[in-house]
Amino acid sequence: MKAIYKLGVICAICGFTSCNDMLDTVPQGQFTAEQLDDSSVEGLVASAYAGLEAHFFGNNEAFAGPSTNWIFDVRSDDAYKGGGGTGMEENIHLLEVSEVNSDNVSCLNKWQNNYYAISRVHNAMLAVQNASSVSNAEAVIGELKTLRAWYYFDLIRIFNRIPYFVEGEDVNTKPNDEYSREEIFSFIKRDLTEAIEVLPAQKSAVGRITKTTAQAIMAKVCAFTSSWEDVKTYADAVINSGQYSLYANFGDLSKIDKNNGSESVFALQVSTANDNAHINWSNLLNCTYSDGNLYGTGDDFFYGSQNLVNAFRTDPATGLPILDGTFNKVNVTENYAGTLDPRLDFTVGRIGLPWRGHTYNEKWCRAYDTYGEFSNKKAWPAPEVSLATWPWGCNPLNFMFIRYADILLLKAEALIETATGNNAAEDAGLVEARNLVNQIRQRAANSVDGNYSPVDLDPSKADYYVGLYPTDWDGNLYWTKERARMALRFERRLELALEGNRWFDLVRWGSDYLIKTMNTYMTEESTLRSYYQGRSVTDKEIFLPVPLAEIDNSNGLYKQY
Repeated sequence: MKAIYKLGVICAICGFTSCNDMLDTVPQGQFTAEQLDDSSVEGLVASAYAGLEAHFFGNNEAFAGPSTNWIFDVRSDDAYKGGGGTGMEENIHLLEVSEVNSDNVSCLNKWQNNYYAISRVHNAMLAVQNASSVSNAEAVIGELKTLRAWYYFDLIRIFNRIPYFVEGEDVNTKPNDEYSREEIFSFIKRDLTEAIEVLPAQKSAVGRITKTTAQAIMAKVCAFTSSWEDVKTYADAVINSGQYSLYANFGDLSKIDKNNGSESVFALQVSTANDNAHINWSNLLNCTYSDGNLYGTGDDFFYGSQNLVNAFRTDPATGLPILDGTFNKVNVTENYAGTLDPRLDFTVGRIGLPWRGHTYNEKWCRAYDTYGEFSNKKAWPAPEVSLATWPWGCNPLNFMFIRYADILLLKAEALIETATGNNAAEDAGLVEARNLVNQIRQRAANSVDGNYSPVDLDPSKADYYVGLYPTDWDGNLYWTKERARMALRFERRLELALEGNRWFDLVRWGSDYLIKTMNTYMTEESTLRSYYQGRSVTDKEIFLPVPLAEIDNSNGLYKQY
């Protein structure tokens, strides 16, 4: 337990006049309760926000988030570990092949990242509660409760049983079996409910948590507990706030000038100021190798899987996804001549296709024979606006934990799961769900724009075709509850690919669904990636084990699950 709480109370003097002010907080010393005022408390709040970076003592622990959570996409059917080979960062390779032991450092890093961050939240909470003069104290506590909810949510969807405590409690008396998973979810929801009551509707400064931030997080939490009526309520609150809209072009997701734009609901604030102190450390390894050293010699981790790439195939007659289970029967390679969803070429690199105005080729791929060609792309703006020095390709592109498209799809999913009719001719909720899914697909279709810069699509080399789910009478009969569910889940995969959502979606859709999906994936993918041969996932391997080091340091308080 002691390893978790080394941090103590650190304070800083700064104001939130800009996102860089928040990021560039420098510890200035310690204060008594009488000395605590707005400026010193803001320093502690900045420290609590900085927990989102997960960059406490070094670099490698940041790979486990709670920012991009890319190592959990690697656990899913969306991604390979990448890098120079399976032995490089082998702890992440073991996650990919579902060989997870309690001494895996990724388990320890994920656990410690979140509990360090929770410690910072509690330090700030106690400071606000004890300060003699702090303005907007209720709203500040609301921000901190939202952060605490996010950190605990990140933990409970990864570990089966965790210790839960609030500010002022003696952590050295808190076992990890004191509360059930259901109770911990209820505590998370309680924090968010209380935060929503006091948070401002509008940001006081860029990057600050607002009422809609907490409502969006609540929608995701409620989806994880299948509380579908609540998902509708909180998703509606975000949608009806009038503060958000989809970007016009899917490629805008990778543009720095869109930071904190209309699609950004909750984002990690990133900066290259102060010698890159607040870049997206979780993405440190993931920049493509890049022929010609455009980004510097990136480590080239986190690749899209062939299975994911194949999922972007569309029916040439309708432009719809291939939902009959055969999407993976044909591999999308350099010679593929069928129709594709253009989101593919905004998501991964493909040989012979554009990458931010450059031509992607095999030399961009560090270990082509092991991992293939599909370097992740969303996190990397054009090399001309990135720094081709260490860390390779570092840039000030924010990472969106939650974007508006996610909320639209959660609302659609809730409508589908609560539908009482068998098809859209019988159930208005299914009609509304289809309209939301089609809104996402329409943006994808609109993104095929030859005048968009930098260039990521080449219609002369790829046949892009995205259709909408039909809305006429036959379409209403086509859009059954079961087909709507399949379409929604497929759409989440396409829209949110390589953004840290896929594994958690599989987990919340149930162990049977996850196991069938992952074991089919590993069997099929083993023909391309030999390291999948003989691999499988069981229900005992869905959640990470409690880290062995934490069990050893807990004086018997922690049990393995």
